[in-house]
This record gives sequence, structure tokens and C-alpha cells, in this order.
Amino acid sequence: MRLFVYVVVFDGGFAPNPFHGYCTLATCKPRIRRGAEVGDWVIGLGSVRNDQAGKLVYAMKVEEAMSFDDYWNDPRFRYKKPKRTGRQKSQCGDNIYHSDLESGSWIQAPSYHSNENGSTHFGHLTHDTNPPRTLISRQFVYYGKSAIDVPNHILFYDKPDRFNGIRGHRCNFPPTLEKAMVEWLEGLTRSPGVHGTPTNWNPDASSC
Repeated sequence: MRLFVYVVVFDGGFAPNPFHGYCTLATCKPRIRRGAEVGDWVIGLGSVRNDQAGKLVYAMKVEEAMSFDDYWNDPRFRYKKPKRTGRQKSQCGDNIYHSDLESGSWIQAPSYHSNENGSTHFGHLTHDTNPPRTLISRQFVYYGKSAIDVPNHILFYDKPDRFNGIRGHRCNFPPTLEKAMVEWLEGLTRSPGVHGTPTNWNPDASSC
């Protein structure tokens, strides 16, 4: 079991996508999506830019990992396919990739990672599909704009800057700190689900 900790710079409900009963990470963070296995935790901390430093935006215990094609075709995740003309929860769907049956090349559905006109953004496509792997969890908490404080016994466990200035992600922690983090997260996920709206949603737009 490993912990993957990173800073959520932009929290728009897309990466991660916590809606429709599952928290999924299907875009961005390719090294985490490649390395995390079932039983690992992915933990998103708040950014300084969003005035959420030292806070927890979300945490998910990985329960499944599947290919983009399997994710696209699984009926459980049909509501995570984005609708660009829908409300914010529909627009930010992360189920956006599937392969062409004849060529095997990736097709990118119009989404947050497309160009403004809905056409394929090849930079995002290349980044997202390496690897073509989605992390999935029902044991998760998502706070978004209502991000909660990380307890001091974790945040300042051994040095005040352990969780400051994270670039990419961190996954190597002292065993006693890791144990404390898992105990805290397991306590939070006894009440799993969405507990706040995404930090960077448009407050003037309808969300549901």
C-alpha cells in the first residue's frame, strides 16, 4: 500500500471527477495513474493559489484501475461522459477517450481537455493517454471548495515543510506518518462521497 500525495492546482470537477457515485482520475497526473494500484490512496491537497494550503481537497482509496476503452464502455460510467452544453456537473465528465476500432488511434470526446470549439487538443490527448488508465473508487471523500484542514499531527509530523512546494507528487513517507494518514483517511471515508462543490466552478452557473 502506498500514498500518492499531490497539490490540486485547478479544481474544476474534472481531475478528479467525484460525481455519480464514483471518484475517478482519468486525465492528468499520468505518473500517479500509471503507478497506483488497488489498495493505494491518492490524496489531493489544496493549493496556495486557491487559498487552500494545508487543506484536503479529496482522497480516494483505489478500488479499480481500468483501461480507457473499458471505462468508456462500462455502463456504470456512462454519466461521466461529458455534455458540453449541459450544466457544470455534466460538462466536467472525465470519460473522454476511446480507441478507433479500425485504426486503434485515440478519439477524444469534446470536453474540458478539448479545444474551445470541441475539436481534439492533441497536447492533452498525448499527455492523458500515457498511460490510458483510469483510477476508480467508491471509498472517497471530496471537499472541493469546502476543503478541510489536515490535522497538525500529520501536517507538522516531523518538519514544517514536508507538504509544502510539492511538484508532481510524493509517495515516500515515514511508516508512522503513513499509518497516521491512513487512519485519518479511513475515518473520513466512513462518510464517503461529495461534501462540497469544486473550488473553481463558475459560481454564477447552474451546477447540477
